[in-house]
Amino acid sequence: VQLRESGGAVVQAGESLRLSCAASGSIFSVNAMAWYRQAPGAQRELVASMSSVGDTNYAESVKGRFTISRNSAKNTVYLQMNELKLEDTAVYYCAASRGSLRSPADYWGQGTPVTVSS
Repeated sequence: VQLRESGGAVVQAGESLRLSCAASGSIFSVNAMAWYRQAPGAQRELVASMSSVGDTNYAESVKGRFTISRNSAKNTVYLQMNELKLEDTAVYYCAASRGSLRSPADYWGQGTPVTVSS
């Protein structure tokens, strides 16, 4: 499974941004898709995840601001980010898992940087 992210940019606080993740390869084996992020000097953390049946899971810090969605016909997963804050600055990674919604990722993208400025 190959994952390719796009959409990272430099934006101002309060603005919105949508990230995309295009999946290819043996995607039939994938059950859950997720977005992680890693800020400078910090560990990688789960931002949002979605199962094949549409169940979702969000980090507390993004609930109400971020939305994960998928277009199965395009094998693409999105992360809509609204009301961006300075602390959302990070490299965002797309991930895929053969397991359940909260299982560790089996596949990773290369990441796309998001910078939120004041």
